[in-house]
Amino acid sequence: MLIQAERALNRFSDMLGFVSAILFLLMLINVFIDVVMRYAFNDVSIAMQEMEWHLFAAMFMLGVPYTLRAEGHVRVDLIFERVSEKAQAWTDIFGCLLLLMPFCLLVGYYGIDFAYEAFDLGETSGDPGGLSHRWIIKAVIPFAFFSTAIAGLGLLVTRINELRGIKHEHNKQVAL
Repeated sequence: MLIQAERALNRFSDMLGFVSAILFLLMLINVFIDVVMRYAFNDVSIAMQEMEWHLFAAMFMLGVPYTLRAEGHVRVDLIFERVSEKAQAWTDIFGCLLLLMPFCLLVGYYGIDFAYEAFDLGETSGDPGGLSHRWIIKAVIPFAFFSTAIAGLGLLVTRINELRGIKHEHNKQVAL
């Protein structure tokens, strides 16, 4: 049962990695169009500039769960790599339970009100010609933190499986 849970949780993180890659491509296209419009046609668009940071923020935040799953996140590898695999597993388990999960769930919980308030007020860009519906990018915050908690749960289940002697799907490099 834990193996199936691990696979499902990791598939979710992999899917968010794919979404993040698509957002990256959309951001590149947006920046290219914005630069061409600005320098070739002397046409500046506030909405295009705001879309750049909206896409970047969403790409970054939705890429975090995938990065955690692929073990690309920052940690003290100098110490971590010198201990046994069992000690690494216990370190990840305690790190997930004591640090990652509580932080992600707390920020995700309070982020819901943050996004809802923007929706309720009909918040838009403060700049003329900017984007409307500011709540959409603000809603990415709680979604990303809850998704990171799910990726943390996937890491937790993976490490429990490793302690049980089941080591199959946990790769440091995950192909999309």
